[in-house]
Amino acid sequence: MKPHYISLWLLLLSALAVFVAAEALDMPEVCEHKFKSAGFLEAFSEPTAEEEAVSADTLFVSPDTVLVDIQQAFPMPCDSAAQTILLIGDSMLEGLGPRLAAYAEHNGHTLYTVMWYSSTSEKWGKSDKLRRYIAKIEPTFIVVCLGANELLVKDIESKREKYVRQILADIDTIPFLWIGPPNWREDTGINRLISKSTPQGTFFLSNGMSFERAKDGAHPTRNSAAEWLDSVIRWMPANALHPIRLDVPEVQSGRAKRIFVHQPDED
Repeated sequence: MKPHYISLWLLLLSALAVFVAAEALDMPEVCEHKFKSAGFLEAFSEPTAEEEAVSADTLFVSPDTVLVDIQQAFPMPCDSAAQTILLIGDSMLEGLGPRLAAYAEHNGHTLYTVMWYSSTSEKWGKSDKLRRYIAKIEPTFIVVCLGANELLVKDIESKREKYVRQILADIDTIPFLWIGPPNWREDTGINRLISKSTPQGTFFLSNGMSFERAKDGAHPTRNSAAEWLDSVIRWMPANALHPIRLDVPEVQSGRAKRIFVHQPDED
């Protein structure tokens, strides 16, 4: 190596040594200006445990973590617009329907009810009824009440999960709420199945509530069903994924704009 190259390298190494020493002793001030660190020491030193934790939190936040934070950001803003509500389900709608109709009338919504006697998630999941009613009515909000006829089905999660998921696929992106069955005895897993299949804030667990029952021992009385729906409405503002305007009406019952009724033996 030529002598003048050696001198140049020695000069560069000397300058580097001066900067490293300055960082180690804190950066100097010249004319009240403090020089910013160039980061030489950080480049050659091991990070502390605290720095590693911060780095990990910053660089490796998974999309799932962000999604959970969004899902738990309750209460959600209330949609105050007038809605076209589609209520579907089994015979429990005999009690829930009139009370929801009163809410709809009072808040400027339009309610359509589709009551399929003795229906189950399997019946609805195998049928195209829901898709046809959605295409016909074009609802902006859907209320489902199913599960009462499936409380005692054995191995229900393996037998009915695909039908619950089909119902949700039919609903697609329309805001909805699934009201769980009013258990009169412990179920074999229908509530757990619906709960795990639906997004947070779209399933209301009715099991555990106290009901006055009709003579069959299963259906809530008309007054008890109205109180049941009132409980759902009170739950929605702080817990629903898609809360809508549902101020309490002065009257107890109303009538849907149209009620569609299907018999148990229909496909």
